[in-house]
Amino acid sequence: MIRKFDSPPLDWEPMPEFVAPMLAKTAGAAPQGQGWAYEFKWDGVRALAYVEGGRITLMSRNALDISARYPELRELGLAVGSTSLVLDGEIVAFDEAGRPSFERLQNRMHVLGEAKVRQLVKDVPIAYLIFDVLYIDGHSTMDLPYAERRALLTKLGLNGAHWDTPPHYVDDGPAIVAVSKAQQLEGVMAKRLDAAYTPGHRSDAWRKIKNIRRQEVVIGGWTKGEGARDGQIGSLLVGVYDEDGAFRYAGNVGTGFTASTLRELAAALKPLVRKDSPFATAVPRPHAKSATYAEPRLVCEVEFTEWTKDGRLRHPSYKGGRADKPATDVVREPTP
Repeated sequence: MIRKFDSPPLDWEPMPEFVAPMLAKTAGAAPQGQGWAYEFKWDGVRALAYVEGGRITLMSRNALDISARYPELRELGLAVGSTSLVLDGEIVAFDEAGRPSFERLQNRMHVLGEAKVRQLVKDVPIAYLIFDVLYIDGHSTMDLPYAERRALLTKLGLNGAHWDTPPHYVDDGPAIVAVSKAQQLEGVMAKRLDAAYTPGHRSDAWRKIKNIRRQEVVIGGWTKGEGARDGQIGSLLVGVYDEDGAFRYAGNVGTGFTASTLRELAAALKPLVRKDSPFATAVPRPHAKSATYAEPRLVCEVEFTEWTKDGRLRHPSYKGGRADKPATDVVREPTP
């Protein structure tokens, strides 16, 4: 049951149509000193929930309405009732061990057919893990410090069959990072207690500390498959954007695919074919010889061992598509 507040935090204003999510910078370790809170980092899809009149609309980071993909979250709108809210959180699917699995979530992220979605609700259940509240009953909370927004979020009591408000921990960041490693989680988010919510801004007030090496990359083409992959994609040619907006080649990804993934990638890339390379830096000749280039619009996520001195990913493995991320936002992130 949602509890109303005795006094509003700000003057009344209409619910925003879209809020660009606040973004974090990557850090190699938990920040030193007091004044920080820590949350576990969830390996899923960022989604803002707009709840009004008992109805919920889920929007991705790049302003796509993804509500139809997760019909079980309609119940959150009903549970909230007459309260109007804008919430920030992560949609996740879990593996057999109860850990968030981005690979499993792939089965839900791109499906739109109503019958198929209904089946996947049973086969691949999801949860919406809520970590921020940006608007409550006609009052924006984005200018409030994180500590106050978190207190308001806790007071809302948003816990249900398909959604939850995971705890946050104040101070003692290294211990939280150690717990995340022991539980084989993706990492930890560190957030300044006094920081406002700055929409669309990659802020130093939010820092992500990763336990595994993951990188979002943009697909700029592919090479022809050989042997068992004859007639299919052999590897993806991928890149990242630098500080000047140049699209730089970051290597080729040739592992981590299923047969269905290769078919889906081929279908998605076919309309994006272009004659020349989209990369500002040269593609190595062995790959360039059999390359088909594509407009750099599709984003995917890879796991890898390290960055080489010449800015290439070593041993990258495909983990899934990221339709929720704008291609031009993809930059090289520091590694743990």
